[in-house]
Amino acid sequence: MPGAREAHEEREEGAAATGWVWTAAWPVTAVFVLSNAATPLYVRWQREIGFSKGTLTVIFACYIVGLLGSLLVSGVVSDRVGRKPVLLPALGLAMAACAIFASASAVAALIVARLFSGIAVGAVVSAGMAAVTDVAGPGRRRLAALLASCAMVFGAGLGPLLAGVLGKGVFVLEAVLLAAAVLVVARMPVRRPVAPAKGAWVRIPGVPQGSGGQLLMGIAVFAPGITATSFVLSLGPSLLSGLLDTTSPVAAGAMAFVMFLTATGAQFAVQRLDRRTILIAGAVSTTIGMGALIAAVRASSVPLLVAAALLAGAGQGMGQLGGLSLLNSTVPASRLAEANAALNVGGYVPAGVLPVTAGYLSDAVGLTTGATVFGAVLMALALVGGLVVLVGPPSSRRK
Repeated sequence: MPGAREAHEEREEGAAATGWVWTAAWPVTAVFVLSNAATPLYVRWQREIGFSKGTLTVIFACYIVGLLGSLLVSGVVSDRVGRKPVLLPALGLAMAACAIFASASAVAALIVARLFSGIAVGAVVSAGMAAVTDVAGPGRRRLAALLASCAMVFGAGLGPLLAGVLGKGVFVLEAVLLAAAVLVVARMPVRRPVAPAKGAWVRIPGVPQGSGGQLLMGIAVFAPGITATSFVLSLGPSLLSGLLDTTSPVAAGAMAFVMFLTATGAQFAVQRLDRRTILIAGAVSTTIGMGALIAAVRASSVPLLVAAALLAGAGQGMGQLGGLSLLNSTVPASRLAEANAALNVGGYVPAGVLPVTAGYLSDAVGLTTGATVFGAVLMALALVGGLVVLVGPPSSRRK
């Protein structure tokens, strides 16, 4: 009976898709392990090679430069030629970054490795996250947004923890994780685009007409959140070394891990709320977190610094989940990778510029004053983001 056979095939296809939604998120996790694996090692490299806090934030920002450059291309290319042709070269570039990090003995090597890491991450946040949605299918788009977003922040937190324990050995382990991701991508059940979008191959990514309001709301909250976590990643080890009088990579790695673990947990905790509530909660969390950061550096308080990191993580996680969910609900699959790229461009531009500015300001006027100014600016941006969501389109209220 053809009808019975078709129904059986649909059930089998659904069962396979359910398992693959989780598996398809693995390449996102693997690449994001690399994205922050170097964080606990910066203090050690700073001591061994010799460079300033400003140079440290420049090294960190090279990752942002690579990522933004990648986002100008990877989303559009992925929507036109498919997810795999973008993801496989990105994973190869990530493996090259592992080799450079493992043998780095100069600032130039760190810059190149961070640049390669950024390019790989740019491909993953556009094509990789879109692949998770493709595998999930139209009926599981909210689940896809949750898993893709959690895969990103969990990997971002796992990398520093592993680096704190293993030192440079983390890059050997990461190469193995990336090799496993290559196998996942090679077998991933995603189809090539049927009707590719038209226009320039290299362009500032955007969204279809009618989705601009959702993109703006996502960026308004995601950008301050990820900028806050970027500051903790770039200058958090220096703050800890000053407050605890230690350069232990385990302490820095542990703080980054709990920050992103909080980001993961926060997303699961709020997943059933409407999107606007999630975004407002993210803006509030970032605002309070930056208040805690200012208090921490002025009172030389480690508990307040950890609290600031946890609140920053929650702010990024909820802003990211809310933004991805809004895009998944309004943008067709043929433009989804580009839309994901647009959200991340909006988030990573301030995440690259503001921590670098804070780093050089800290070199000039001291870490306490630099961190205070940074925290105050970001508090204002988070408050503005919350207001943008409050006056945003009513459609964002739907789950």
